[in-house]
Amino acid sequence: MIPAPFDYIRPSSLDEACRVLGEADSAGDDVKVLAGGQSLLPLLRLRLAYPAALVDVGRLPELRGVEDRGDHVFVGALTTHDEVMRSGVVRELIPLVALATATVADPAVRHRGTFGGSLAHADPAGDLPAVALALDCVFVVRSREGEREIPAAEFFVDYLESALQPGEVLVGVRVPKLGPGWGFHYEKFHRTAQSWATVGVAAAVRLGEGAIEEARIALTNMGPTPVRARAAETALRGVNPAPSGSNGAPDPLRQACEQADEESAPPTDLHGGPGYRRHLARVLTYRAVRAASG
Repeated sequence: MIPAPFDYIRPSSLDEACRVLGEADSAGDDVKVLAGGQSLLPLLRLRLAYPAALVDVGRLPELRGVEDRGDHVFVGALTTHDEVMRSGVVRELIPLVALATATVADPAVRHRGTFGGSLAHADPAGDLPAVALALDCVFVVRSREGEREIPAAEFFVDYLESALQPGEVLVGVRVPKLGPGWGFHYEKFHRTAQSWATVGVAAAVRLGEGAIEEARIALTNMGPTPVRARAAETALRGVNPAPSGSNGAPDPLRQACEQADEESAPPTDLHGGPGYRRHLARVLTYRAVRAASG
């Protein structure tokens, strides 16, 4: 299909972008921010979105790059998926981000799609929202009124809805470093390489004295927003992740991961219903935690 008509605006700086967005908000105009366009353009073509204008921030250098900032890594919103997954800083200091980003769509999409654009799109079937939730990331947004920070737990509001307000643009994401002793894994089930996750699991596990001291687990496509599996996180504390080695004996790790779907509200679509997705969430959480436990 052909998109509905819209105005195209390409600001030359972040300040100009914030001014244009603020003026549009004051006038009551519906505008969309365009970055890599891998999520927005399909919506325009299907006329599921029909803004009055697009504000293209895709060439603003101040929104691109990866920086080690001491206790966290700052990832600019316009950094492409390919740049993120190839970054030595990301692979070394926030490896869960690299693992999940490598599963996003295909190389063509990863070269155009952006880290911030994927998160701002707030699709619960996207891989990065669950990672942001598991790592307690902080979103930095800017408007003509100034800058503010939004914790990941508050950023994803509903299906395709974030806490970004009209007139605001996502500048970047602060990803905390969890430090030594942590292991990470992203487990994903999808029918084809290019498709969205049927279910995905982002897992971060800290071991000590042969047992799990802390676990962080977030689920992809198990509700209208990414879901933090708090019950499973609690159940995993003190569990030895090594196989029991006894035939027929209960596996404490598997038993703890059976609680992974408790806080979820999985959708129904052509790829499966709630029961199927709940089963996948439990199985994939077990795999992800075991892999993260190394």
